[in-house]
Amino acid sequence: MSKNVTPYKTSSLSKKEQVAQMFDTISGNYDGLNRVISFGVDVKWRKKVLKLVSDKNPKTILDIATGTGDLAILMAQTSAQKIIGLDISAGMLEVGRKKIEEKKLSHKIELLLADSENMPFEDNTFDAITVAFGVRNFEHLEVGLAEILRVLKPGGIFVILETSNPTKFPFKQGYVFYTKFILPLIGKLFSKDQSAYGYLSESASVFPFGEALNNILRKIGFIDVVAMPQTFGVATIYAASKK
Repeated sequence: MSKNVTPYKTSSLSKKEQVAQMFDTISGNYDGLNRVISFGVDVKWRKKVLKLVSDKNPKTILDIATGTGDLAILMAQTSAQKIIGLDISAGMLEVGRKKIEEKKLSHKIELLLADSENMPFEDNTFDAITVAFGVRNFEHLEVGLAEILRVLKPGGIFVILETSNPTKFPFKQGYVFYTKFILPLIGKLFSKDQSAYGYLSESASVFPFGEALNNILRKIGFIDVVAMPQTFGVATIYAASKK
């Protein structure tokens, strides 16, 4: 990232601690607000991630920065026998566990409070690893990606869904206006944490995307790296593998 963006400018906590605190605070209304902010299009993007993973017939899946478990729950439609969702926010995981219980998926999905930059798994554990709107919250991006590479099985698939910045007129200008002015306003109206949605838009604006993120993934050691822009470039799906 070109600069280290944090949720709370005056806090002495690390970025990781601030992110956990922020998501704990907004966990109760995060799902509903997300649908409003993305106009529901994020559901379509997640289904594309599901297709990429499902095509690999994985037996074990890890969903990092799982939040309230949306993507982990979606992954239950694959052939996977075990799905683990990992996050640093206890508040988000609490919401996620209730959703999993309601859908009667507790036998297949486990949510775990843990740090994505220091995961409690052995090398070469998972057939597939996913991250939806989470990599830009890593305190140390390359450390987190290297840890993902470590626990991914050789030949396994790693899929990222992340915000990106449109580069063509008029989508570029419209996106800048929306993320700079409208998104934080929605957050202030509907969230008790007024800093949160300002952080989410600011962090998205400075995070490397497209070929820049592709190159970081290759540097870490991923192979077969490809970026697939979505909806005029407001989000991008990245797929990669391991030798």
